[in-house]
Amino acid sequence: MRELGAFLRSRREAVTPAEAGLPAGPRRRTPGLRRAELATISGVSVDYLTRLEQGRDRRPSAQVLAALADALRLSVAERIQLRNLAKAAYGADVLCPGMLPPEREVRATMRALLNRLEDTPAVLVNRLGETLAHTAAYERLAGPAGLLDGGPPNRARFVFTDARARVVFPDWERVADEQVALLRAESSPGDPHFAHLVEELTIVGGAPFAERMRGVPALPSRTGVERFVHPEVGELRLSYETLDAEGQRMIVYLPADEATSAALERRRPGALRVVRGLSAEASAGGW
Repeated sequence: MRELGAFLRSRREAVTPAEAGLPAGPRRRTPGLRRAELATISGVSVDYLTRLEQGRDRRPSAQVLAALADALRLSVAERIQLRNLAKAAYGADVLCPGMLPPEREVRATMRALLNRLEDTPAVLVNRLGETLAHTAAYERLAGPAGLLDGGPPNRARFVFTDARARVVFPDWERVADEQVALLRAESSPGDPHFAHLVEELTIVGGAPFAERMRGVPALPSRTGVERFVHPEVGELRLSYETLDAEGQRMIVYLPADEATSAALERRRPGALRVVRGLSAEASAGGW
């Protein structure tokens, strides 16, 4: 726990009052923020923050760590370090028993279906949003944007922790809403694997994720049209359709207009044709 306390103190001392929106004031004895100032900004008590920094509290909640990370303006890398230090302090990496792990094996029938869709962007994910398998066309579409980074790649993690996500998804707010809706619809609050991911995203993703998790649950969209900015061919409008199959879902994409069809044609001639009769209004959530 000493490492966590030392990390929090070092980050507190690295933030100037001006950066936190506070007046510098005369005769400051400590560099950076005072404990009382950080406590006020983050919404925790001075006594609790003192216990954390001195290593006398062993189980800070994800919500407390997220509030401190927001107040300290931690980078994504620093948030990940904060989470890892907290987990090392109280051994929370051991998941509770009682819930089957998320499905990570690709069934033969799903693999065969993906093979038949090889020229169409299609991806198979589990209930936690982990990418299990995909077509070559999906790799050409999503790979350059960063959605296949990580092991395994996770769509919710990309949306809330990768800075590229807000460029890739012009309608990021709706995409973020949809990702939380999907996670909550496909996992129960008592699922330790879901809780593990929620804890991570609460700390690393910060307020944008935590506030959505506190909101009223919404039903996710299974079909619609989404805007997606490819780093090489520009903005695309993609129609998506979701196929649910026992803890997994396959998402299939088709061009929603002629411009998107032409852009994808340049990536792989003869691959896809535009889907007729789609709504002109984009509806986020397929990713």
